[in-house]
Amino acid sequence: MLATVVRYYGGINLGAGGLVRAYTDCIAQALLGAEKTPIVQRVTLRCALPYALEGMARRELQAAGGTLGQVQHSTQVEMTFTLPEPAADPLVAKLNEAGHGQMRWLEVDAAV
Repeated sequence: MLATVVRYYGGINLGAGGLVRAYTDCIAQALLGAEKTPIVQRVTLRCALPYALEGMARRELQAAGGTLGQVQHSTQVEMTFTLPEPAADPLVAKLNEAGHGQMRWLEVDAAV
């Protein structure tokens, strides 16, 4: 976290201790009212699966807090999605188990 205080000199000398107290109080008051947002690492995964498993994969992805990205329909469905890093391994395990070996995990393109 980084906080910056800007003080324009108004002709009153606060002294070193007074400046520290004023700056500290200013930051403390700002932080009390600030909205705190946790930083969560996200990972991008890509898979190929039969059409019959697409609905299940979408439901599991949504339940895991993931975001569906690009979807391509050809001989199989190829899905790219992102989700919080802690949820990635459990989701992959769940999809592999539910897919009975029909899920293929693909390399994620650098541009995705």
